[in-house]
Amino acid sequence: MFVLDILPCFKCDNNKMTSIVAAKAALRKEVKTIIDLLSVEEKCRQSKIVQEKLFENAIYKQSKRISLFLNMDDEIVTEPILMNALESEKACYIPRYDSKSNHMDMVRLKSWNEYVSLPVTKWNIKQPSLSQECEEALSSGGLDLILVPGLAFTSQGHRMGRGRGYYDTYLAKCKAAMPSMPHTIALAFKEQLLSHIPTDDKDMVIDVVLTA
Repeated sequence: MFVLDILPCFKCDNNKMTSIVAAKAALRKEVKTIIDLLSVEEKCRQSKIVQEKLFENAIYKQSKRISLFLNMDDEIVTEPILMNALESEKACYIPRYDSKSNHMDMVRLKSWNEYVSLPVTKWNIKQPSLSQECEEALSSGGLDLILVPGLAFTSQGHRMGRGRGYYDTYLAKCKAAMPSMPHTIALAFKEQLLSHIPTDDKDMVIDVVLTA
């Protein structure tokens, strides 16, 4: 009798997860289509507004150790942020993704020249090779701030990524490894800010979402 009582709940949970996965897949496709329709000029215009908002943000100003993503074509442009952070003598870390898993670490980028010379991945993102010895953020003092990409966000900080789980996994690792969580700020086009997105227990909530 006990087994019969819990089986419907297990089935219900599975159905709920399947529904969330399907809803996320449909929403990802919809949001990506909208972003792809933005002109290069509009992406640059919104990126500049978001960059200026970030530069005036108290958390960014106070942070000494930050990680920032190197943008793809459908993301807020982050090169000026990297330049600003390096000029402000912040310790800068960038993602190094393992395309065969959901593993990602944040590795030190010490200069603009080092950034320029980085190889490019199949996603057209610069990053050091997986075999290269690099200073990793969590093993060298942690992070004060993580700038987070994504496909969609709500004003309450709910986030939907691209489905690989890189950032949710890394933020969970930060929570386990550091005495206090780093601040998190998402950078997004205004078209990526939605009233609701489907989430599950593994989806980490972002502190601040900056849009144009």
